[in-house]
Amino acid sequence: MRTLCSSTLIGEFFVIGFAGLVAMKHPDLSQGTVWAVCGAAMALCVLLCGAVTRPGALAVGWALQIGLIASGFVVGTMFVLGVIFAALWWASIHYGRKIDEIRARHTAPAA
Repeated sequence: MRTLCSSTLIGEFFVIGFAGLVAMKHPDLSQGTVWAVCGAAMALCVLLCGAVTRPGALAVGWALQIGLIASGFVVGTMFVLGVIFAALWWASIHYGRKIDEIRARHTAPAA
C-alpha cells in the first residue's frame, strides 16, 4: 500500500505546484498567499509519503484530497484533477491493501 499511496502523493505534489503557478495569475490572490497554501499542501504530500502506514495518515490523505477538490474554486481545472486524484487515492488504498494481504500469505511460513 505504501508504494501506491506514495506514488499518488508524489503526482499530487507536482499537480499542486503547477496549480500554484496558474493561481498566481488570479487578480485577487497575492503570491504569498498562493505559495503559503500550495507550499503547505506540497509539504504535506511529501510528509505523508513517509507516514502512510502510521495511524491517521490515511485520514489526513483524504483531507488533502478534499482540499484538492476544493481548490477548484480558485483554479477550475482542479475540480476534475481533484476527483481524479481522489479516485487514485482510493484505488491506492484499496488495491494496496489487497497486495499487502497477498504478499503476507505468500511470505508466511508453510504450516
